[in-house]
Amino acid sequence: MDQCTNISGFAALPALERTAREPASEPADDALVAAVRDGDEAAFELLFERHRRSVTRLAYRFFYRREQVEDIVQESFASAYFALGSYRGGQEKSFIAWLTRITVRNCYDALRRAKRTESSLSDLNEEETALLGEKLRGGGQSNEIENAAISRDLANKLLERLDPEDRMVLTLLSIADLSVAETAELTGWSVSKVKMRTHRARRALQKVLHRFV
Repeated sequence: MDQCTNISGFAALPALERTAREPASEPADDALVAAVRDGDEAAFELLFERHRRSVTRLAYRFFYRREQVEDIVQESFASAYFALGSYRGGQEKSFIAWLTRITVRNCYDALRRAKRTESSLSDLNEEETALLGEKLRGGGQSNEIENAAISRDLANKLLERLDPEDRMVLTLLSIADLSVAETAELTGWSVSKVKMRTHRARRALQKVLHRFV
């Protein structure tokens, strides 16, 4: 996977289009989309219930507060509902692949809206500070820290120090465990931009971590 690793504390998230399954006895997603376009609101409720868990799991890769995740889920399905006219069925690979791209865009927009300040990492608790300091004093760099046994909260606190694009690419590659090609497809970036942002994001993460050296 282009030498990208997982931040411990997060389970790997396969691409959502590979995890969602339509029950054999229920209508396919595209049939439900067609029904919604014909005015059947109940059909969209079925789409919501079918894919809510997958969207929630993806949102939790970016945010760890429940209210933030719930906002992303609501925004993503609302965005999908009003954009159904642009959905092209099989040309989009699948409805869940299309919905995933919408969710990623909403997560990115939420990251950009969030207030970001230059932090001294003062909000890390003593245990987190000691753990991270120990890892770094042992010679760890950013890639090694991503493999280290650090908590979910600590990983989020570190990622919050990054620019939205840097956080986006590290979350998709290292936490959601997607490939460079999958990340490019979800973000709408070129493969070369994903690689460039990954390199930049890792350097930015190193600068944050070096405060503990």
